[in-house]
Amino acid sequence: MRERPLIGYEEHMAVLVALGAFLMTLAGGWSAHRVTDRRHLVLGLAGGLMLGVVGLELLPESLEAAGTELYGVPVALLLFVAGFLLAHLVERLLAHRPRHLDPARAGGTPMTAHGAAENHGRTPEVGLTAAAAMVGHSAMDGVAIGAAFQVGGGMGATVAVAVIAHDFADGFNTYTLAHAYGNARRRALAMLWADAAAPVVGAASTLFLTIPEPLLGGYLGLFGGALLYLAAAEILPEAHHAHPARSTLVCTVAGVLFIWLVVSAAH
Repeated sequence: MRERPLIGYEEHMAVLVALGAFLMTLAGGWSAHRVTDRRHLVLGLAGGLMLGVVGLELLPESLEAAGTELYGVPVALLLFVAGFLLAHLVERLLAHRPRHLDPARAGGTPMTAHGAAENHGRTPEVGLTAAAAMVGHSAMDGVAIGAAFQVGGGMGATVAVAVIAHDFADGFNTYTLAHAYGNARRRALAMLWADAAAPVVGAASTLFLTIPEPLLGGYLGLFGGALLYLAAAEILPEAHHAHPARSTLVCTVAGVLFIWLVVSAAH
């Protein structure tokens, strides 16, 4: 913790930029919400965006920020693997909970222990957990904006370009992750609004505290591993399961290329 600084131009700019991220996140989620009959294309694009964010942004930033090694391996990479395994563990635990049959449902539709109908083997809690992780990531985006503007206006502008540009992908992915696992649109939209508000909260928090760079790098590595698992083991296989079309693959590649362009523009 540190004493609260005098709020000046840079601090006001950080909050204003975070409001831009808020609108961009909502725009991404709205785009995912409007797509219905092209779900495989949405999932293919989401998988590409997630892969691009992990490989081209999160992992490089985590390696640079963490900067320490444990038994010859960068801590960021260890946490990256830990995040992948953690996501896999959570998904397996939620997917194999005891089920029972609800006698009130015709045909004995399988129900989860909480009474929610299964969605073709997809448990809604997995989607909500993944979307919550996206909310946490967006909050850290806001923290990054605020910290960058504390360094200087130029640094703040560079970070803002990257954050706002990929917040469209964050909103798109947050809604898609929640809805693809069988959650009602109401829940998916609630997670979208939370994700949109998170950068504003994160940016405002930097008026009162700072996060050590090694801790930030470790978080990015952990989150990157979890996001890679969701993209490679869940989102992309689902995208190609019912519609193994070339157009889905094109959307995946387009998502990766989009993030590449965003990262290139920011640097």
